[in-house]
Amino acid sequence: MPFTYFIADIHLSAERDDITECLLTFLKQDAPQAEALYVLGDLFEFWLGDDDITPLSERVASAFKTLSATTPVYFIHGNRDFAIRQGWTDKAGMTLLPEQQVIDLYGTPTLLLHGDELCTLDIEYQKFRKKARGWWWPRLVGALPLWLRRKLAQRGRKTSQKNQQNLTAEIMDVTPDEVVYVMVKHNVQQLIHGHTHRPNIHSLTVNGKPAHRIVVGDWYTQGSVLRVSPVDVRLEKRQFTLSG
Repeated sequence: MPFTYFIADIHLSAERDDITECLLTFLKQDAPQAEALYVLGDLFEFWLGDDDITPLSERVASAFKTLSATTPVYFIHGNRDFAIRQGWTDKAGMTLLPEQQVIDLYGTPTLLLHGDELCTLDIEYQKFRKKARGWWWPRLVGALPLWLRRKLAQRGRKTSQKNQQNLTAEIMDVTPDEVVYVMVKHNVQQLIHGHTHRPNIHSLTVNGKPAHRIVVGDWYTQGSVLRVSPVDVRLEKRQFTLSG
């Protein structure tokens, strides 16, 4: 039976070797069995630019490149790694998709996205998102020296963590009306996304018809994998040992 894998919010970093090893094992042992693998954003905890070449980024690119020889790999930007450009995705053998992409998933038109644009109640973040996805801000930041980008990224992560402590669960989750809006916009009854770190399969009504919103989980405590075949949808886990 053919099937397709979806992953998101892996949040790779040099501080979490356990996550890296879990992903690399998945790419080597599991992913080659699939018809395709979709990475729905936040593959890395942060991305300063394609010029920030590290042992981690090179190792991950090599693993994806090996997989891509037998299994197509697709990538959609997340809120942590929207600065990834085609230079790195080419190195990793990935096809870079737009922020919102509709695919034919075994006969069901399905909208794929990272999911941060659905959290419209987080007004301050949405303002930043609009700026960060614009034409001038990425060019301005990308022109800064790498050392300065690292410093700004560290400051930004601390500010983000502090701000999130003051946000309610409702604000950090998707807005139901926005979910319906994007599904109507793309004329789909099925949506797959990540970002919220709340793996689940939600039933809703869109255009008077049954619909589904499938959320892929994060990799902070486990490898969360979505497996979709022509007959079923499974949210699976890949276990790993947490770092101390």
